[in-house]
Amino acid sequence: EPNMSVGLYALDAGQSDPQQPHRQDEVYFVVSGRASITVGDETTTVARGSVVYVPAGVPHKFHHISEDLKVLVVFSPPEV
Repeated sequence: EPNMSVGLYALDAGQSDPQQPHRQDEVYFVVSGRASITVGDETTTVARGSVVYVPAGVPHKFHHISEDLKVLVVFSPPEV
Protein backbone atom coordinates (compact mmCIF):
# COMPACT_ATOMS: atom_id res chain seq x y z
CA GLU A 1 0.00 0.00 0.00
CA PRO A 2 1.57 3.35 -0.97
CA ASN A 3 0.06 5.22 2.02
CA MET A 4 0.94 2.92 4.93
CA SER A 5 3.00 0.00 6.14
CA VAL A 6 1.98 -2.63 8.69
CA GLY A 7 4.02 -4.91 10.91
CA LEU A 8 4.04 -6.97 14.07
CA TYR A 9 6.18 -5.67 16.93
CA ALA A 10 7.03 -8.23 19.63
CA LEU A 11 8.74 -7.72 22.98
CA ASP A 12 9.25 -10.40 25.64
CA ALA A 13 8.25 -9.84 29.26
CA GLY A 14 10.95 -7.80 30.99
CA GLN A 15 12.59 -6.76 27.69
CA SER A 16 13.60 -3.15 26.98
CA ASP A 17 12.04 -1.32 24.04
CA PRO A 18 14.89 0.05 21.90
CA GLN A 19 12.87 2.13 19.46
CA GLN A 20 13.46 5.80 18.72
CA PRO A 21 10.93 8.37 17.43
CA HIS A 22 9.80 7.75 13.87
CA ARG A 23 9.16 10.16 10.99
CA GLN A 24 5.71 8.62 10.49
CA ASP A 25 2.49 8.68 12.47
CA GLU A 26 1.84 5.31 14.11
CA VAL A 27 -1.12 3.38 15.44
CA TYR A 28 -0.52 0.43 17.76
CA PHE A 29 -3.11 -2.32 18.32
CA VAL A 30 -2.17 -4.67 21.17
CA VAL A 31 -2.83 -8.25 20.04
CA SER A 32 -1.64 -9.84 23.28
CA GLY A 33 0.37 -9.11 26.39
CA ARG A 34 0.46 -6.42 29.03
CA ALA A 35 2.74 -3.39 29.48
CA SER A 36 2.89 0.35 29.98
CA ILE A 37 3.65 2.80 27.19
CA THR A 38 4.86 6.35 27.48
CA VAL A 39 4.09 8.68 24.56
CA GLY A 40 5.64 12.09 25.08
CA ASP A 41 4.80 12.92 28.72
CA GLU A 42 1.76 10.61 28.99
CA THR A 43 1.94 7.05 30.37
CA THR A 44 -0.82 4.47 30.14
CA THR A 45 -1.24 0.73 30.70
CA VAL A 46 -2.03 -1.38 27.65
CA ALA A 47 -3.34 -4.92 27.21
CA ARG A 48 -5.10 -7.00 24.55
CA GLY A 49 -7.38 -4.74 22.50
CA SER A 50 -5.71 -1.44 23.44
CA VAL A 51 -5.13 1.11 20.67
CA VAL A 52 -2.47 3.84 20.93
CA TYR A 53 -1.77 6.70 18.52
CA VAL A 54 1.77 8.11 18.33
CA PRO A 55 2.31 11.29 16.28
CA ALA A 56 5.41 11.49 14.09
CA GLY A 57 8.54 12.58 15.94
CA VAL A 58 7.18 12.02 19.47
CA PRO A 59 9.37 9.91 21.80
CA HIS A 60 7.62 6.72 22.91
CA LYS A 61 8.51 3.40 24.54
CA PHE A 62 6.83 0.32 25.93
CA HIS A 63 8.04 -0.52 29.45
CA HIS A 64 7.12 -2.61 32.48
CA ILE A 65 6.29 -5.44 30.08
CA SER A 66 4.72 -8.00 32.41
CA GLU A 67 3.43 -10.40 29.69
CA ASP A 68 5.00 -11.09 26.28
CA LEU A 69 3.77 -8.27 24.06
CA LYS A 70 2.61 -8.59 20.44
CA VAL A 71 1.51 -5.34 18.81
CA LEU A 72 0.20 -4.68 15.30
CA VAL A 73 1.74 -1.39 14.16
CA VAL A 74 0.59 0.78 11.25
CA PHE A 75 2.86 3.53 9.90
CA SER A 76 1.61 6.34 7.68
CA PRO A 77 3.22 7.29 5.41
CA PRO A 78 5.02 3.94 4.99
CA GLU A 79 8.18 3.25 6.94
CA VAL A 80 11.12 3.04 4.54
